[in-house]
Amino acid sequence: MPQALHVVTYNIHKGFSQFNRRMMVHELRERLRHLNPDLVFLQEVQGLHLGHAERHADWPDSPQHEFLAEDIWQAAYGRNMIYDHGHHGNAILSRFPIIHAHNQDVTHLHFEKRGLLHCRIELPGGPPAHCVCVHLSLFGHSRRRQMDALADYLDRLDDPSAPLIVAGDFNDWRSRACQQLAQRLDLQEVFSQEVGGRPVRSFPAAMPMFRLDRIYVRGFAVRETSVHFGPPWSAISDHAALSARLTRHES
Repeated sequence: MPQALHVVTYNIHKGFSQFNRRMMVHELRERLRHLNPDLVFLQEVQGLHLGHAERHADWPDSPQHEFLAEDIWQAAYGRNMIYDHGHHGNAILSRFPIIHAHNQDVTHLHFEKRGLLHCRIELPGGPPAHCVCVHLSLFGHSRRRQMDALADYLDRLDDPSAPLIVAGDFNDWRSRACQQLAQRLDLQEVFSQEVGGRPVRSFPAAMPMFRLDRIYVRGFAVRETSVHFGPPWSAISDHAALSARLTRHES
């Protein structure tokens, strides 16, 4: 069997526990290193926050994506929400070379800045893969527009049949992405074969009730999936982490 590609998606809540009770970015780094994935799709990554840096003596000196990736992964960051004291957005961490990175603005509501972080990544054993990290709107109409924008963007790529991974926080508790996005782009939701064709519950992390987070793939077979919820994960973020082990489809 070909070597599996281990993929994780995680909304890290800007490095704080649920309700912002504790700063958890150091514990987060240890958990990610314990999982040891090849690709990590992160949402709500704090690129800069001057207030947190002043209040917390152990706040990392580097942006969160660089702190989490240090010595293990390459990192790409897409800055979406910008404010006087900092900014946050999406990030992709990769064990393999990131050939190209682009952050596509898909903001619909001016108070809710959103972007799609797209990376081309040189994976072993085949052509480069397109990897897209998403964090979609809380509002249904905006989500629909953003999924259309994502599909349009991917349709314009030079090779529409290239291996593709789209992962992140879709905020799509009504499972509209399966019809609007997956069918159009020939994507498979990695958990759908195991749970009656529906994504898994991932929020809140202590006892997941809502199906917000997803991993969609094209050009890969799904070998194994996991939902990381409850202790210690529920002390780190309000979302559960999702992971999947993938192998390339044989040509």
